[in-house]
Amino acid sequence: MKRLSDYFPIGLALLFLVFWIFLAIDPVYRDVWWAENIPVMAVFFLLAATFYFFRFSNLAYVLMAFWLFLHTIGGHYTFAHVPLQAFTEFFGMERNQFDRIAHFTVGFYAYPIAEFLQQKNLSSKVTKYFFALFAIMAIAAAYEIAEWWYAATNGGAAGIEFLGSQGDVWDAQKDMLADTLGALFALVLFSVFGRRAIDFKALEKEINENVKKE
Repeated sequence: MKRLSDYFPIGLALLFLVFWIFLAIDPVYRDVWWAENIPVMAVFFLLAATFYFFRFSNLAYVLMAFWLFLHTIGGHYTFAHVPLQAFTEFFGMERNQFDRIAHFTVGFYAYPIAEFLQQKNLSSKVTKYFFALFAIMAIAAAYEIAEWWYAATNGGAAGIEFLGSQGDVWDAQKDMLADTLGALFALVLFSVFGRRAIDFKALEKEINENVKKE
């Protein structure tokens, strides 16, 4: 018998789809929306396509959902113009910090990377932490390069909005730092909650056998 928690990833996916469809309506810049949502759609469909072949823990799906939701918001408004005026003014900030928050959640993907390596027994106890951290740092650098390429190629207002530097000459470096700090945070969580590998197929088989016996 399946437990309610077994359906959690499916429910989370449906919630995100509704959210994504709603924010796909009339974005500020349609060109920027496409550029921001291509990686979102790629990650979502990759997770959906592989769900029945490899299942992450519910906590891993929650952590991955943070970036999906926040990046979808950023794609709708553009990251520089997400309505966080009250937050920005309260802390006396000169720029909209939504992009930094979203970049921090990119680092959360270090958790499922480490979890995958652990469940598949692909690395030692220490190596999975370093691999997950360096993978996020590499992704962060690659995304900053993609932002620069898009802004330089497309130009105009859409290019500036996609780059989202808001006049900060160190924007790319700070974004990569936010990604890295998010990864470190996620790996601390993994050290607490993800130490034990879970074989979901074996677990499901055990549950089915117990049901048959009853």
